[in-house]
Amino acid sequence: MRDDEQEQSIFRDIRVIIFILAILASIYFIQPWYSSEEGLTSNLNYGLDLEGGSWLQVKLQGALVQLDADSGLLVKEIVNINLGEDIEIQSVNDGPDETTVTFTSDSLITNNQMDQIGVGQTTISRADDVTEVIVYSSKEKLISTYLGDSLKAEVIPTVYSDGTVEYEIRTAISQEELEKLMSDVGGSIRTDSNGDAIYREGVTTETRDLTKEILSEKLNSLGLKDIPVRTAGEDYIIIDFAGIDLATARDIAEKPGKFEIRIATQGNESKHVLYGDAIESVSIVGYNENDGQWYVPFTLTDEGALALQQVAIDTGATSDPLSHNLIMYLDENEVYSAPLSYSAAAKLEEVPIYAWQASTGPDEDSKARAEQLQIHLRAGALPVNVEIVGSGQVDAALGNQFKEQAVLAGFLALFGVAFVVFRKYKKRSILLPMVTTSISEVVMILGFAGAIGWQLDLASIAGIIAVIGTGIDHLVIITDEVLYEGKLPPKKVYLTRITKAFSIIFAAAATTIIAMSPLVFMGFGALKGFAITTIVGVLIGIFIARPVYARVMQEILETNSRYTE
Repeated sequence: MRDDEQEQSIFRDIRVIIFILAILASIYFIQPWYSSEEGLTSNLNYGLDLEGGSWLQVKLQGALVQLDADSGLLVKEIVNINLGEDIEIQSVNDGPDETTVTFTSDSLITNNQMDQIGVGQTTISRADDVTEVIVYSSKEKLISTYLGDSLKAEVIPTVYSDGTVEYEIRTAISQEELEKLMSDVGGSIRTDSNGDAIYREGVTTETRDLTKEILSEKLNSLGLKDIPVRTAGEDYIIIDFAGIDLATARDIAEKPGKFEIRIATQGNESKHVLYGDAIESVSIVGYNENDGQWYVPFTLTDEGALALQQVAIDTGATSDPLSHNLIMYLDENEVYSAPLSYSAAAKLEEVPIYAWQASTGPDEDSKARAEQLQIHLRAGALPVNVEIVGSGQVDAALGNQFKEQAVLAGFLALFGVAFVVFRKYKKRSILLPMVTTSISEVVMILGFAGAIGWQLDLASIAGIIAVIGTGIDHLVIITDEVLYEGKLPPKKVYLTRITKAFSIIFAAAATTIIAMSPLVFMGFGALKGFAITTIVGVLIGIFIARPVYARVMQEILETNSRYTE
């Protein structure tokens, strides 16, 4: 009875229970299987170097520049580009917080037309067949609107604390081309203290990261789970397509997501309004102080605004907005749904609306949803033009060879470690728990990879091998500290020694995690996989595997003590 009770007691230990559950969960997520047709299969995802496939390197086209121009000429050109009207500038007032431009025209200019241009608030009056328009805007808004209209691209101004304004032009444009555009509005590129133009090709870090997120969203929406999209420098993005040939990879990267807006009618029915190509631009996420809501601003083309107005009237959304949600879909998956505001519904009865705001709520989760919605809205087109500047392909047979060699390297590492341990202790009762613990750590690391869809590449395999080595080091520390003349020491001595062993192990683990962390957060390509695998393996070891090994060693020593008494 005593032996049975002792055997049963180890399985009642919470550390052992957690260990067993972790192993079972890992096997579930790995889902190993063998069939005569496919051989050994699993739920694990393999990277480009293990699976074969192709990769693309794309360059983000854009420019970062500081500019100046004449506000009156800016308004004159903007109106001419959008309305084809030749206007007369009457007055210009460039204030510190607002720029006011007054102009006149013999033609009839409406509020709807000025709203469509999107330069700011306007006041319009007409007398004696002359229209007078007062524009309330800012120099930054006018410059970004002028360049955006001229280049058919987004131009994002950023105002810094020292008052300087940097414009991000999200399309390829040379310094000479930009100088010509600015000279037409009495402007130029600003210069630094050395007299050099403040201009460089490239995009901001935020734009680069946004483009990366949109590419990831688009690839995931196509069912290509965990396609690694990583940045390289400030202006380049690299995409790995494991198991996909180069021609297909190019087609996927260049294919926009299908974005659609519909209006709910009755029950679960809805009516098509527009597709993503009717969205002219998407701005950055903002916060409305008046109603305390996070929102994503976007503008529609002429066709899109007219289509939305017509469908809203036809479905009765303008008269009963709360019963007719505006629903957004990305590749047939709903990403947003909310009713029209009463003010928007009333305005749609009279004129189309070009500028919209999709509100998500007041809290931090709402901010996150707004940022995600911004990515969805842009899924039809990336924020900047991209150019494929590099590509390559790894043959599937070569990738399979790498996979076999990586597995062989793992087994050799494990057997090599086992041989050294056996030479040291010369006891199978110590060797077997050590080797079993190391194998269990590998299983749990693979289970973690299967659970989150992490792609295993050569760097990740190297991380697993490194974990085997550091894991055995920790187990040796535990064994040497606990082992006392081959028998279990007194309880007080045992607790002191096991505490000392784990203090050493935790210190070593903390050092490893700190050393690996920069590789994770700074994104050094394939090394990121090595760092993440190593960190996950260390955490699994110190919190799950090592405590169980210590408990097993205690059980072994207790058993040996009973047999020798």
